[in-house]
Parts: sequence; structure tokens; C-alpha cells
Amino acid sequence: MGNINRVYIAVIGAGGVGRHFLTQCSHLLPKYPSVSLVLISRSNRSLRVPSFNHALSLSTWEQDLAASNSPASPPSEIVDFLSSAPGKCIVVDNTSNQEVAASYPDFLRKGISIVTPNKKAFSSDLALWQSIVDSAYPANDQGGLLYHESSVGAGLPIISTLKDLVETGDEIQKIEGVFSGTMSFLFNSFAPAEGEGGKWSDEVTKAKNAGYTEPDPRDDLNGADVARKLVILARVAGLQIESISSFPVQSLIPRELEQCASGDEFLEKLPAFDDEMDKVKVEAGKKQKVVRFVGSIDAVGKEVKVGLEEFEKGHAIAGLKGSDNIISFYTKRYGSNPLIVQGAGAGGEVTAMGVTADLIKVLQRIS
Repeated sequence: MGNINRVYIAVIGAGGVGRHFLTQCSHLLPKYPSVSLVLISRSNRSLRVPSFNHALSLSTWEQDLAASNSPASPPSEIVDFLSSAPGKCIVVDNTSNQEVAASYPDFLRKGISIVTPNKKAFSSDLALWQSIVDSAYPANDQGGLLYHESSVGAGLPIISTLKDLVETGDEIQKIEGVFSGTMSFLFNSFAPAEGEGGKWSDEVTKAKNAGYTEPDPRDDLNGADVARKLVILARVAGLQIESISSFPVQSLIPRELEQCASGDEFLEKLPAFDDEMDKVKVEAGKKQKVVRFVGSIDAVGKEVKVGLEEFEKGHAIAGLKGSDNIISFYTKRYGSNPLIVQGAGAGGEVTAMGVTADLIKVLQRIS
């Protein structure tokens, strides 16, 4: 088979989501004999083929990367490397690195397609977002393809659903939901639709011990992760949102604990503030409602907000289980009965599944 039909893949980020992605690729790529893995780069080292006639092994990549003496490849170097390939190229960015995100226009303008869960590329500076969109196909008919389903909701079809609605001419009126697996788990335990629930500090500690929070739970409780997802969806829906500081984002970190030196110190002092969250739960209960941490986009009024809201116990958001996400799309076409996407919205394997599914879409279009 000639090189004209070949596709070359470079992977940036090989820990966490990246490791799961490469495991999934070991099952996928044998079905695509014209596709070669040619580069893996992580924070401290990289591995690449000596020539494009070779391919990296998906069965021994971890040992091969560990044995490599080559430093991490900066984005500009990867752009140059892939630009010399005798075929189509795809870069898969499994990081949350801002420098890599800022390089997306460079890849795309060279015709290199991008698959990524990296939120920072799409939720930071509006100028970067616009540059990425303008550099990708179809805005640039020579540009690479761009898929980032897993930047919101892990493997859930949230971005693709929204794009389908927009591109088929529907009018987005409102998007509302629980966008954080961490917050979903916390509030389903703290304020369940049935039963009393536990103390706030106990539930935060349980969530951390179960691996649902970041090592420092404040990185979840500050609301920034949900805000980034809202920025992405709002921009896909056509709103020109400058940044996560452009709209109200409620933090659940007591002001007195913002300066704690560590996550452990934060958890140690959090019980002193349980009464504040109990009051929120009790007030909702008096109205036969439950409180949830949600994000919403009012596309008509061009307003975005993130924070606590009360819901009737029969509402779909109130009835979530575990760490599920739920996103409701209210549109002109769907009327008062929203299109709902629900399921696991966090976790390395399901996030990697979304990345791998995006890779399949790109391969089907270019190979």
C-alpha cells in the first residue's frame, strides 16, 4: 500500500486519560492497517519513530517510553515532525496543558487534525477559540479536522449533540444541567431526593477518599471546572463568552478556608462550616425541593451562570444517582420537552472512550 493512503498519529500525554486511550488504541488500530502511531510525548520524555516507514508498538509503548532518553517534544517540534510525514496526520492531545492548547492553530493550519479532551483550548481566551475555529476545516478548506467531544462530559455525546442541533438549524434557547461528576456525587449523597443525607464535610471527605475529587477538593468546589464547560458549550451555541470570569460562578469554599495550605488542612477545618450548608439543604427541604450544583446557559438572554439551585424532587436533575451528569437542551424544535443526555461524566476510561471515538470519526473522514 502506498504512503498516499497512510495516516500518522502523534499522542501528547500518556498518563491517566492518555494511558487508557493508548490501551483502547491497541484494540482499535489493528482494524486500520494503514494507520501508524509515530510519536508519544509526555511531560518528561518522548518517543518517536526513526522514519515514517516505522510505527511504535502499542503493546510495548510504556516500556519503550520509559527507556527513552529523548526529552519531551514541544508543540512546535511536533508540528514540524508531522508536517514532514508522507500522508495525513492526527495529533491526540490528552493533556490539560495551556502551551499545547495555544499551538492548535499551528497544527490545524498545516492540515494536521486534532482530537482532544483539553478544556483549556476552548474555554480560555476568546481570541484563541476564534483562531482555532478559523484554522480548522471547514472555515479553512485546507485545515485539519477538529474534534473535542471529551472536553465536556467525558464520553457523553454532549458537544456532538449541540453541534447537530445548531448545524441543522434548530434554535438553542437554554442549556441546563449537572456538569460535574464530583458535584453530582456530593449532592446526591448530601441532599438525596429520598432520605436525610450526611454532613457536608463528611460527604466531601468520602468523595475524596473514593477518588471523585481532585487531590485538593477545593479545585472542584470552586466551580471553575463547571464554568469552563459552560464557556465551551456557550461558544459552540454561538455566544461570544470572553472567559469564565465573564459570568457569576458560585464557589462552595468558605472564604475563611481559601488560604489553607493543603487539601488535608481544608478537610480538617471544613466541619466548622457544616451548618452553612445544612441551612441550604433545610431551606430547600421546607419547599419539598432539593439543592443541586448546576450550570445554565440562557441563549436567548445571553446569560451564563454556575451555582446552587433548588429543584422539585420529581425533576430529572433531582433524581440523579452516583456521579452521573445530566444535560438538558431546550430548543425551538424540541419545545417544552428537552433533549436530555445523561450518564457517567467523569473517569479516565470513559473520557478516553470519547477521545477514541473522535479518533475513529477523523479516521473515517481522512483515511
